[in-house]
Amino acid sequence: MACAASTRSGAVTSASADLRRAAGLDPEVELRPERFGALAYDFGTRRLSFVRRRADAVRSLNDEFETGLDAPICLTWELTYACNLACVHCLSSSGRRDPRELSTAECKAVIDELERMQVFYVNIGGGEPTVRRDFWELLDYAVAHHVGVKFSTNGSRITPEIAARIANTDYVDVQVSLDGATASVNDRVRGPGSYATAIRAMENLAAAGFTGFKLSVVVTRENVTQLDAFKALADRYDAQLRLTRLRPSGRGAEVWHELHPTASQQRELYEWLLAHGESVLTGDSFFHLAGYGEPLPGLNLCGAGRVVCLIDPIGDVYACPFVIHDEFRAGNVRDPGGFARVWRESDLFLELREPQHAGACGSCGLFDKCRGGCMAAKFFTGLPLAGPDPECVLGHGERALAARGSQPIPRPSVDMSRRRPRRTPARACNESPLEVIPAR
Repeated sequence: MACAASTRSGAVTSASADLRRAAGLDPEVELRPERFGALAYDFGTRRLSFVRRRADAVRSLNDEFETGLDAPICLTWELTYACNLACVHCLSSSGRRDPRELSTAECKAVIDELERMQVFYVNIGGGEPTVRRDFWELLDYAVAHHVGVKFSTNGSRITPEIAARIANTDYVDVQVSLDGATASVNDRVRGPGSYATAIRAMENLAAAGFTGFKLSVVVTRENVTQLDAFKALADRYDAQLRLTRLRPSGRGAEVWHELHPTASQQRELYEWLLAHGESVLTGDSFFHLAGYGEPLPGLNLCGAGRVVCLIDPIGDVYACPFVIHDEFRAGNVRDPGGFARVWRESDLFLELREPQHAGACGSCGLFDKCRGGCMAAKFFTGLPLAGPDPECVLGHGERALAARGSQPIPRPSVDMSRRRPRRTPARACNESPLEVIPAR
């Protein structure tokens, strides 16, 4: 399948053509013009690059990103809240399907829009996205319309046949979630049998010849000592390790205080990430640790509403996947103008792209490194957004949490958790997530 820029909607400007020639880009690399130059995405290697002339490199890329892009670098799209697990730290409080989910036709219309905007790929999650009956139809539609797909899964539906199908589909990547390098650690968080399910999925992907898929781990107090074991596990299946931060979002708010890494563990994590460089993916998860010294690989700023956002199962658009709250809802893809109008014109996103004030962190010499930390982590622990991250490396967040005491904290606007008493499944992952359970 050709994915050169000429196959996409709209013509490549002469300026971007000049950039392509100057950078010596492969014809199959997708190029999207931006005010600072262009973004280049290689669908074969799934690597994103930034292209600009040295003469135009007046500001750092972080500074360019803070004022927003014409379209997201990527976006997270939660196709469904239905899930056959009940992970204690689920960022979206998933479990039951919302009957207002976008239809197949509505999802395809969103994909058409993403193609026009040159959004290179979407991170599809949930819930467990593969439980949607139209999941594979939507995946094929996205690929056919030059929108790459990276989907997160607990692995319960990655059979040998499905693994072979994925391995033979261009521009698709998979993230298998695992939160313990041993069953005892993982299953306490993700549920009985979930470790074996994830391992079986990775075995099936490896056997199908799918290399470079992602082993996705949320770093917790219980598994931070297993980082080497996670890396070895990823290497065993020719996968790449991806680490993400535990945020107090969704059900994670209920367990954050007991599961988030201690201060000493944060330092150990920082040193480990520095030692492993770009061989381990982190996205924008750990930029708050840059206060220790050298910045980590990845995006060293909060990209919410600037370079990333979330579309939820009913089409609501939030600034990022970790702030599912009305205060950070920018609009809905069903509104006039669709997703493009929300991204480019919503009051919330325009406000987030304005210069940010350091607030209480203004007197700290490390602010230019950590940028004040994660907006979601602050919001859902009741700390002011213009203040320290709750896991500030200097301890300012910990002191701010102690000072606020037992005051109420914001709660997520969506909770689709299954609240009935949970039984132990007769076998792993055999509970139906498609039943809509009435509230009591």
